[in-house]
Order: sequence, then C-alpha cells, then structure tokens
Amino acid sequence: MLFGRVRGTAVCTLKYPGTEGLKLLIVQPLNKKLEPVGALQVAADVVQAGIGDLCVMVRSREAALAMPDVKFVPIDLALVGIVDELAVVAEDKFDLTMQPGWNHFT
Repeated sequence: MLFGRVRGTAVCTLKYPGTEGLKLLIVQPLNKKLEPVGALQVAADVVQAGIGDLCVMVRSREAALAMPDVKFVPIDLALVGIVDELAVVAEDKFDLTMQPGWNHFT
C-alpha cells in the first residue's frame, strides 16, 4: 500500500469497457514522512476522494480488484481509502519480537 495526496482530476473522453463512470484523479505519491516521491500519477477513485485528501493507494492486480463492478479492467493504480488521522512512530520505538505466552496474532 502507498500513500498519495490528490492534486487534481483527469478527464478521459474514451474509456475501456467497465471503467465508464469511474472518477480519475491526479495523485502525488508520498513516502512514510509524507514527502513527495516520483512523478504525478493518475489513479481510479473508488472512495470519492477530493482534492487535497491524503489517500491509501494500491497497485497492479489489487487495483483492478478494487473496482466496484467489473473485476478485470486495466487499472494499475486505485485509491482505496482516505486517511483521517495518521500517527508516525519512530522505528526504534517498536519491539517486533514475539513475547512468550498467549498472543492473539497466532
């Protein structure tokens, strides 16, 4: 999953069958510190995001599976969530070792 910030909308006059009615947005990919990474990209919007929203995106097959109706469409990037709140914790604050005893993740 990737972070991205919506920068604008894209207009397409001809669309592949199954993608009619999908909103296309121009998105700036971001790293975990919310700094821009790479060039602007076009993403299919399935969560009704708006300009300026911080979103979660998926690529490749996961993006095609996120489409509401047809499951095989040529979509390579899709917005699948809008981030309401984000808390970033320093990497050295995590203890990723499994503790002995009962663990609800196993």
